[in-house]
Amino acid sequence: MLVDTLGLIWSLLVTAGDVQDRDAAKTLLEKVKGTLPRLMVIWADGAYASVADWAKSCCGWLLTTILRPVGIRAFVVLPKRWIVERTFAWLGKYRRLSKDYEASTRSSETWIYIAAIHRMARISVLE
Repeated sequence: MLVDTLGLIWSLLVTAGDVQDRDAAKTLLEKVKGTLPRLMVIWADGAYASVADWAKSCCGWLLTTILRPVGIRAFVVLPKRWIVERTFAWLGKYRRLSKDYEASTRSSETWIYIAAIHRMARISVLE
């Protein structure tokens, strides 16, 4: 999932369970390559470190990994990484997204977009 700093979804990709996240990241970034001209920096989990060189050479984006502090085993709020986690938490409140009910990845993506649209519509009404 590619989200902005407000937690709004710009793009997402649902894959089968046997696809590694770092492999799917390349597909996701290729999907948005020409559509986000102002995108310069992407913050990501440490698992995506191998994608950083590819993102720079292929798309011209700086992919920065946010890593846990060395030696700390307790819970730590990591800067910038909580943004996508917050988006996952918002989506987890929708019953249809709480379990894998869908038979296809395309259907899962559609329901995630529907939930995101619902959330955006509610935010604009509440403000």
